[in-house]
Amino acid sequence: MAVDIVIPAAGESITSGVLSRWLKSDGDYVKRDEDVAELETDKVTMGLPSPANGVLKIGVAAGETVTIGQKVGTIDDKAVAPAGGGGVGGGGAKPTPAAVGGPLSNGKASTVPVAADEDVRATPLAKKLADEHGVMLSGVHGTGAGGRIREQDVQATIESKGKGGGGSLVAATVGAPSPARQAVPQVGSALSSAKPEGSGTRESGGTRREKMSPLRQRIAARLVEAQHTAAMLTTFNECDMSAVMALRTQYKEQFEKTHGVGLGFMSFFVKAVVVSLKSFPMVNASIVASERGELEVEHHDFYDVAVAVGTPKGLVVPVLRGCDRLSFPQIESGIKDLAMRAKDGKLALADLQGGTFTITNGGIYGSLMSTPILNPPQSGILGMHAIKNRAVEDPKSPGQIVLRPMMYLALSYDHRLVDGSEAVRFLVGVKNAIEDPQRLLLGV
Repeated sequence: MAVDIVIPAAGESITSGVLSRWLKSDGDYVKRDEDVAELETDKVTMGLPSPANGVLKIGVAAGETVTIGQKVGTIDDKAVAPAGGGGVGGGGAKPTPAAVGGPLSNGKASTVPVAADEDVRATPLAKKLADEHGVMLSGVHGTGAGGRIREQDVQATIESKGKGGGGSLVAATVGAPSPARQAVPQVGSALSSAKPEGSGTRESGGTRREKMSPLRQRIAARLVEAQHTAAMLTTFNECDMSAVMALRTQYKEQFEKTHGVGLGFMSFFVKAVVVSLKSFPMVNASIVASERGELEVEHHDFYDVAVAVGTPKGLVVPVLRGCDRLSFPQIESGIKDLAMRAKDGKLALADLQGGTFTITNGGIYGSLMSTPILNPPQSGILGMHAIKNRAVEDPKSPGQIVLRPMMYLALSYDHRLVDGSEAVRFLVGVKNAIEDPQRLLLGV
């Protein structure tokens, strides 16, 4: 009896996703609750656990769009675990229909492909083109979703071989004498010689298309939503990082030994933001629609700060809860945990919901200045930037110029809810707290 692998519910607003990859191969023996595949939705990437011990049978190819409740494979729970590991029967590698040298019984050379193209994922057009030109799909690098081979990939292989690239285009003739091999048409040469002069064909480069991931589609939709629905404006300031850097240098080793986590700049900014949000609560509020469709202001008496994290699949903004109650070590540990789980694709949907304000640090990538885009329905987002030594007036000695580590700060805000004066003073509050970090420790 086989146990079905179905796509589980991932949240109220999630109805579909992309089966991004299989973590196990068809025919592998897997254990109950062991992740066998990854599902990528527009909000999170989650693992699909095996519902039972047994042998995996894949029913849906990687890269395909699937819906909640859809069956994507089965587990044969009657199969016995292999003694030596590997696939069914403990044999490990699966046999392929590669020809084993020597002529066939009728004296003709075997023309069985070295690799089985039936096991290669490719689009119908790619398969047709490969058949027409004798290209082995097993030797073509796929650039489509989930590594699927597309028509452009086959064409690129044909053209590269025609320009003197190594390897064989056609199915290998195993055991055949050299004259038989010489009788094989040189596909690449024929193609290159058939090109008319001045045809305008590109000799290098080109274009390719791939399906936009659900996460990237969601990011795009939210960014456009922010631009279209909010009256977004950005105000700038700069802060002297000398005091924070000196404090961090003095205590970072002891901090790490005591708490087991490094002391970064983000904990200072989270604390500074919370202090300023308490002074200007409208920046911590949101505009929402009532049941009758009327706009209302939703005030928040809590401080859940979202922190933008760049991942290979796109930008995600997990939320650090109750930042007003967290200590510096707790903030650093929380941010580190969220960042690691984001990069590993282990964030839960709840980790991405409910933030009241966002901080993004473009400085880690070298950004000197930017205008961050709001994270709807929030009304404010703080942009941090690279620290650069600049000549500024010494506040302790007016008229004297000194070299100080400076950082530009940017606050984008929803002008429908937050007045310009409030936004400017909010950012000044963040600046003052960073330049005098003892205030953060004293709560003043």
